[in-house]
Amino acid sequence: MRRANPPDQGKWGFPGGKIEYGEAVPHATLRELREETGIEAEILGPVDVIDFLEREGARTGRHFILIAMHCRWVSGDPVAADDALEARWWPVDAIGGLDTSHDVERIARLAIGRDG
Repeated sequence: MRRANPPDQGKWGFPGGKIEYGEAVPHATLRELREETGIEAEILGPVDVIDFLEREGARTGRHFILIAMHCRWVSGDPVAADDALEARWWPVDAIGGLDTSHDVERIARLAIGRDG
């Protein structure tokens, strides 16, 4: 999806967002995917955990912990919703030519490697 809001406004990345208090990571993953793209999926497991430090000038701003989850599509066509400008499928080999958020191509390749 292409993000409508900061951080990374206008960049392509994976759906995601804040985990609600008491919400398990797999539930948050599927909820955010559904809210932002209309896609229903099942969780296969974690792919990676990434620390992302948002900079504010010379000092560190917010610290995000991104948990990339490997999912299998169940139903739905990608539709931009919630905070997405666009939503669509991309072949992994095309991701390198896009303006993306941090580590998107690497994470996609890790996930693809788990499929085969």
